[in-house]
Amino acid sequence: MAELNFTVNGQAQALTVDAGTPLLWVLREQLAMTGTKFGCGMGLCGACTVHVDGNPVRSCSYPVEFIDGKSVTTIEGLAESDDALHPVQQAWLEMNVPQCGYCQSGQIMSAVALLASNQAPSDEQIDAAMSGNICRCGTYPRIRKAIHRASELTVQYYQPNKTSEVAS
Repeated sequence: MAELNFTVNGQAQALTVDAGTPLLWVLREQLAMTGTKFGCGMGLCGACTVHVDGNPVRSCSYPVEFIDGKSVTTIEGLAESDDALHPVQQAWLEMNVPQCGYCQSGQIMSAVALLASNQAPSDEQIDAAMSGNICRCGTYPRIRKAIHRASELTVQYYQPNKTSEVAS
């Protein structure tokens, strides 16, 4: 058993768990954060993607022992409030991306990581960055459009228009 101290979506957590337990199960079963989904259990489909210290990881195969002292962000932690969605979440809604929706939390978390490192990705860069996320419904064209839209929204979100000064 390991005693772990970490944050999840800005909230301090202290747990004693088996060190080899996958982060996914700690999030879902012990912290009741069910937005992160179980897909394949081998880190191949991307449905379980979360961020650890800002980096996307597959939580189904990421031992919880590695989060001690770190910060975890899940899909529940992206929006600043119920009224202020993250730009990627907003773009997902605008582009009507989800079909069944199962993979979408992982898709969104991967897209957020992509835009954090590249604010204006090309189609090829999007395809490469998202290649580890499988969508059984095949909404890849909508995902790509939403990432481009999120890129536009991100610029507005993080750099709001400044009011111009009137010359005297």
